Amino acid sequence: MSIIARMPHPLAVPKKPVGQVTRGKTARNRLRQVDHFVLCYDPGLLTRSDGAFAHALVVDLGYGAEATTTLELAERFRRLNPNLIVLGVEIDPERVAAALPFSDSQTCFRLGGFNLPLLENERVRLVRAFNVLRQYEEADVQPAWMQMARGVLPGGLLIEGTSTPTGAVWVANVLRRVAGDTPWEQEALVFGTNFRLGFDPLEFQAVLPKNYIHRMIPGESIYDFFTAWKAAIAESSPLKTWGLRQWFAAAAEGLARRGYRINTRRKWLSKGWMIWEKPAG
Repeated sequence: MSIIARMPHPLAVPKKPVGQVTRGKTARNRLRQVDHFVLCYDPGLLTRSDGAFAHALVVDLGYGAEATTTLELAERFRRLNPNLIVLGVEIDPERVAAALPFSDSQTCFRLGGFNLPLLENERVRLVRAFNVLRQYEEADVQPAWMQMARGVLPGGLLIEGTSTPTGAVWVANVLRRVAGDTPWEQEALVFGTNFRLGFDPLEFQAVLPKNYIHRMIPGESIYDFFTAWKAAIAESSPLKTWGLRQWFAAAAEGLARRGYRINTRRKWLSKGWMIWEKPAG
């Protein structure tokens, strides 16, 4: 799926953040699975150092009332790239003020919104925007994606989605930045679980990103997907004897047999990550 629109004007630090203050609640390790997925999905993006990527940032957009998720992201990603620069962005001035004491030479916090608060010479390799857009209207999603494309280098990623309060289950859009006036291509829709809540598609349905959550009605592609997934789960239910991971993988393979572009590599499925490549809009 491509999002076609023209890009905003050249970079400048936004005078007014675009967006609204969200609830801001979070928990330690809530996005641990998401971060580990990114590390496995595209490690080369985090270590890339050619051209503008040499000093390109990772942005944690909407980190909430505490700086926890940004600091955890920085720690995890720097195991792969110790020189990585991380920017935490919040639209609430009080939250930014509370986070500033945690700043250092490689981690900073700024007031901003979907129109990322970048300096003129700054570029971005990855934006993580989690548990943010679910608090908006569906009509706000694509404009927000457009705003977040600002400053992201071609080849960069936006991972945008929703998780349960503990992060046990999550679903995310993975968008790839492309050159030209078409800023993003949707590369995947990812369903993640640590199996602590069992294995039930209703758990995933409850945390669908905003561009899908209201489309769970007959005739919509996401509705058809879940219908097929439930059928694949029922078909493979005897395998739950061997454990939830085996059942999860078998159901994913059942979806692939039904014509869905599911990455069936056990590398992903054994970790509780089902990747629907090039999902229908």
